Amino acid sequence: MKTTFSALAEGADISINAAVARELKKEYPIFRTLPNLVYLDNAATTQKPLSVLDAERDFYMQSCANVHRAIHTIGEEATARYEKARSSMARFIGAAPKELIFTRGTTESINLVARTFGETLREGDEIILSVMEHHANMVPWQQLAERRGVVLKFIPVTDLGELDLAEYEKLVSPRTRLVAVTMVSNVLGTINPIDRIVATARSAGVPVLLDAAQAAPSMPLDVKALGADFVAFSGHKMYGPFGIGILWGSETMLDSMPPFLGGGDMISEVRLEGFSVNELPYKFEAGTPPIAQAIGLEAAAEWLSSVGLEALGEYESALARRFLDAIKDIPGLRVMGSARQRAGIVAFTLENAHAHDVAAYLDRRGIAVRAGHHCAHPLARRFGVVSSARASFGAYNLPEDADAAARALADAQEAL
Repeated sequence: MKTTFSALAEGADISINAAVARELKKEYPIFRTLPNLVYLDNAATTQKPLSVLDAERDFYMQSCANVHRAIHTIGEEATARYEKARSSMARFIGAAPKELIFTRGTTESINLVARTFGETLREGDEIILSVMEHHANMVPWQQLAERRGVVLKFIPVTDLGELDLAEYEKLVSPRTRLVAVTMVSNVLGTINPIDRIVATARSAGVPVLLDAAQAAPSMPLDVKALGADFVAFSGHKMYGPFGIGILWGSETMLDSMPPFLGGGDMISEVRLEGFSVNELPYKFEAGTPPIAQAIGLEAAAEWLSSVGLEALGEYESALARRFLDAIKDIPGLRVMGSARQRAGIVAFTLENAHAHDVAAYLDRRGIAVRAGHHCAHPLARRFGVVSSARASFGAYNLPEDADAAARALADAQEAL
């Protein structure tokens, strides 16, 4: 029987789920190769379980062929496996398969919307973002503003690291054409109140795009329940392969948008004088798709579902709270944000020490954390820092990982 995480009340003893994590860690080959690694860079990318690695390898060994239009046996097998992966991922997020577009990741998914839906906007139309957005959910809209004269407005971030929803509601106007926000901050770990954000937009008839890159590995995604029009996330952050992501869009919205790229599967017919666009979802999947990656992503989603996704997210948050409690008395250490709803992500600075030096010191102790601006320059400026270090927890992390990182930080405060 598969080992699964248990739902625990906040503040409860996490030893039960720690025992689960200890067993699950055995499914990750990297920890056999590097048994002393304390990997706390999960917000950047997660490690991959053997089931994901096997799924990709088996495709290459057994049915490696291009999909669609193939008449030979392994081509038909590849097509069947690819489309099965689509159907599985659609079930994973509560969607119809025709609404699920395979992309290279969250960044491409958001760019797809900006380059299709965005091109229907006119000068003076408004898009609402937030100050805590990843550059992937900011730069494509800035590029659109340069092309189309669209006006960008930004939801402020409070000192707690939460979105100022009162100010957000004031930003919505008759010219608002889209609200695009992250579900979980990749820097602060803040879990945003998406229900209220979507409800406010809906009441004004405004579509919503959700960046779910940090949400997909740590909370169930039901796109219909979320009420958004677009949801984007990446495979590599949810224990799946690099080079693949998902854009979910409502059928109505996707039907109304022009194709993103030209060539390959996005056409049904080409003539010298023009072409006819293919049906959904192929309309947005030009060229050879990420076949092996889709099969690996299906395996990752199955793995997440089997271990108890919601309870996993709660466990990661509990590890973050343990880490925060352990570092709270370190002199000169500052944690960015203190949101009331927080995922397993903690960004921090150490007085008189550059974040890169802090990360390098921890690395010498076998502890992998991130350092830099975390692709969120405006948020760093909001908190008055150039860069920060970031610890982020995953399914295979243990309480002793949080403790080891805290001890190393205490030593770094004296050494750096």
